[in-house]
Amino acid sequence: MLRDLRYFLIGRPLHNRQASHERLPKWKALPIFSSDALSSVGYGPEQAVLALAASGMLVYGYFLDVMVAILALLAIVTLSYAQVAKANAGGGGSYAVAKTHLGEYPSLVVAAALFADYVLTVAVSISSGTEALTSAFQVLLPYSVVLDVAVLFGILTLVNLRGTRESSNLFVWPTYLFMFGIFALIIVGVYNALTGSEPPIPPESMIRKEMDLTVLVVLLRSFANGCSSMTGVEAISNGVPMFKEPQAKNAVQTTYLMSGMLGIMLAGLGFLMLHYHTVPLENVTMLSQLAERTVGRGWFYYYIQMTTMLILYLAANTAFNGLPPLLSLLARDGYMPRYLNTLGDRLSYSNGIILLSIIAGILIVSFEGNVEHLISLYALGVFLSFTLAQAGMVLHWRKEKGKGWVRRAVLNAIGALVTGVVVLVVAVTKFMYGAWIVLVFIPAMVYVFKRIHGHYADMAEQLHLPIERAEYREKMTGKNIVIVTVASPTRAVAESLRYARKIGDEVVALHVAPDEATKERVEKKWLEWGPGVELVTVYSPYRMVLHRVVSYVRMLIKQKGPDDYITIVIPEFETNRWWHRLLHNQTGWMLHAMLLKEKDVVVATLPYHLKK
Repeated sequence: MLRDLRYFLIGRPLHNRQASHERLPKWKALPIFSSDALSSVGYGPEQAVLALAASGMLVYGYFLDVMVAILALLAIVTLSYAQVAKANAGGGGSYAVAKTHLGEYPSLVVAAALFADYVLTVAVSISSGTEALTSAFQVLLPYSVVLDVAVLFGILTLVNLRGTRESSNLFVWPTYLFMFGIFALIIVGVYNALTGSEPPIPPESMIRKEMDLTVLVVLLRSFANGCSSMTGVEAISNGVPMFKEPQAKNAVQTTYLMSGMLGIMLAGLGFLMLHYHTVPLENVTMLSQLAERTVGRGWFYYYIQMTTMLILYLAANTAFNGLPPLLSLLARDGYMPRYLNTLGDRLSYSNGIILLSIIAGILIVSFEGNVEHLISLYALGVFLSFTLAQAGMVLHWRKEKGKGWVRRAVLNAIGALVTGVVVLVVAVTKFMYGAWIVLVFIPAMVYVFKRIHGHYADMAEQLHLPIERAEYREKMTGKNIVIVTVASPTRAVAESLRYARKIGDEVVALHVAPDEATKERVEKKWLEWGPGVELVTVYSPYRMVLHRVVSYVRMLIKQKGPDDYITIVIPEFETNRWWHRLLHNQTGWMLHAMLLKEKDVVVATLPYHLKK
């Protein structure tokens, strides 16, 4: 039954040879990898305005300057990441570049920064999608967090567990519908602004207080908030192997296409915000205000709101396609648990998908789905990874010295410098608003990476089998002492004794009695049965059954010879129905876990299957 439910939810397992069919053409890769970046127009410009308006000063007129700076930065980052995708056809993006050219610690900093960014991408995108929905239907406001969690686990997690092709088939059309709606809104809005009686940009949208230190801080915070519009630009370079051949070329072209459309959207919506002098309203997004001012509250308004909700929800899918492959690379290098490098039934990194969902869910619940609070944690990680990746690419071109390497190196050097400045701006202006959490998280994650790597290194050293040593080929001279645990003589115990005789040189049945009455009853039944195996009874008036078994085993360990082994056989019965298991204790499982810590002790569980 559980298997049928699993197949219904995530589909039947795929064969390894079907992996090539999971790769994406450009028209599908664009919505899959670009939904995060493109959807950021739903909250990025709004957060930039929010910083200006919340200051209470007359600095709204600087919004134009902020948007120009963001667009210029987008161009630099796009050109730089096109180089990253071209130079790293195996994927990995910033992490792969930093690992190859900058060394271990910079690469781990990049990995930690991207880890934080991708988790925040999921939390911010889903929370923003719910805000778009509640802006149109405010009766749903009290259920915002419930909606966030339902979308995260009920849609995004399940769809991504079904595999890349399944998620692309579901997510491709909402992305294109959103793009159509935003471009149509911009065209109509710009046309109305240029042909109407009102000035394209009213005087109140250009009011500027004279520049001073306080104004500069406000502008820098506005710029830092607006930079959240660039998260997701790096996702394509992380997922180059998921493209169809020629992979690097298709990835680069998709990067340019994505950034071009994002730039047009940011510029168009920024112009409309200035034209309508849009300011923050409680529980109403600025995109909702723009749509209502431009086309009224008719069907097209609801079309904009619903497609915005969908694209923001689906924007989280960029993280589901970016973080699990990154975790796979980290696991392959020994910095994350090895199971994160294992493909699931549907040829997706299912363990990474589940891990991402759980952490993002915790963030959403902890911050109650508040975009303004979550956005304060945003952008720092991704721009830190941008900076280190560009610095690594400078070293890459310097080492390669191919045709035009100087031009490429200069381009990446400019990218590293500019994004490095952005890191400082974001860290300083958002520090008290939550950026300190990311600044603590990144070194903490690097420490975790190193500890995991150290564990795997220690394990490899201890498990290494030297071929030249012949000790494991010598004939064993010791014996195998087998202990069968007995609660009461049953068929399960009888089967365990039969198995013990086959593998053991000495067989002992061990019973722990909590009182004299139980001791006498079990011993009497044992004598009547007469299995031909000695029954050793240990008295435990405090009913500490497990500890008495472990103590007996430790006594035998001290008495055994250097080449002897001790095997513990635990009789277990397997119930016919899963819920029957809830009616029985888990003594066998707990004893198994406790005995595994003992040296030169083999622990085996022999199941006896009940038929009804």
